[in-house]
Amino acid sequence: MTSTAPTNADLAVDELPAEPGTPAGGRRFNLNLRQSGIYIAFALIVLLFTVLTGGDMLAPQNISNIIVQNSYILILAIGMILVIIAGHIDLSVGSVVAATGALAAVLMVDMHLPWPLALLITLIGGGLIGAWQGYWIAYFGIPAFIVTLAGMLLFRAVTLMILGNQGIGPFPEAVRTLSNGFTDGYLGNVGLGMLGGADLVSLVVGVLAVAGIVLTQWRARAARLRYRQVVDPLPLFIVKIAVAAVLVMFVVVQLARFRNLPWVLVLLAVLVIGYSVLTNRAVFGRQIYAVGGNLQAATLSGVKVKSVIFWLFVNMGVLAALAGVIFAGRLNQANPTAGNQFELDAIAAAFIGGAAVQGGVGRVVGAITGGLIMGVINNGMSLIGAQSEQVMLVKGAVLLAAVAFDVWTKRRSAAASR
Repeated sequence: MTSTAPTNADLAVDELPAEPGTPAGGRRFNLNLRQSGIYIAFALIVLLFTVLTGGDMLAPQNISNIIVQNSYILILAIGMILVIIAGHIDLSVGSVVAATGALAAVLMVDMHLPWPLALLITLIGGGLIGAWQGYWIAYFGIPAFIVTLAGMLLFRAVTLMILGNQGIGPFPEAVRTLSNGFTDGYLGNVGLGMLGGADLVSLVVGVLAVAGIVLTQWRARAARLRYRQVVDPLPLFIVKIAVAAVLVMFVVVQLARFRNLPWVLVLLAVLVIGYSVLTNRAVFGRQIYAVGGNLQAATLSGVKVKSVIFWLFVNMGVLAALAGVIFAGRLNQANPTAGNQFELDAIAAAFIGGAAVQGGVGRVVGAITGGLIMGVINNGMSLIGAQSEQVMLVKGAVLLAAVAFDVWTKRRSAAASR
């Protein structure tokens, strides 16, 4: 099967190729609701809680807390978005977090293995769990919902068998630092006027992040122009880049004013960049979208569907193991109840971040944004003294609204294409 232009599984209606004779980017501005709506919603939620908390939401320490406290959910969301893009679901990740955290505790605390070796063994253990589930799903044909629901029970039982009713700790200092620690001020602080001082290295990292955003977005815009796809007018494009740059630098400055960059943020940045490249540039990434978008067409195109699905669940197991170590290190012990309902938060992050229920649509950055929305809601509701049932009510409403929005945009796209 051949094509004259690259396909994109999450291409929205206002990104369809321009009609012959219409210059790319020459149309009136059309807001891409599917891709931009999540970021607009995130900004409005942050603004709302900033007002309700009298500015405490954007305080340096609170921004740092949001990132550190939700790091393991964001790691899970990266793996979950790939599984959902392929048209599947994983209900076992919370139990896998608990089981791998328990395994890491036994290796590091009870057996006194060096933490790098114990971490490697734990990640391999998570991969084997993913391979176990991936085999039943990909090669035996059992629906992922059933296999991972069974996995939720199985690996929770494994956790209880390993730990009993007690926790194991404390963890080595390096693991605690990865979970809760911050980068050092290598080159000292620089003055920022009324903002005080901030670590120079953190500020340089922020500048490099902004440069990366500008470069990647400019190259993406140039690629769309080459294939005569509709793009934003140049002034609007510049405004969007400027807003993104200001927001990134604001967060970096606030973090640098507190205790510099959290190590988990550095880890998350590496994961987001790596998986974004995988989904946007690598053949395997495009195969994930193909499997979720149209399974029959992917099969006829020569995509090894079973292999793709199998390795997606292996990847999910490895990321769940990493999240398990991060969570255990944050608590400084492996706990029998660890990971409770983490699967729900990861799934919610993926759907709020723009994943489609039917599969074939989603972005890693969107999943991270969805996870941050859930984290901001948790944090903001806590700051204003809301009860736990109120927090669950708001999170449930946000999830329902996100899925309803996805259904609405699909109907809008279908109507516009007729």
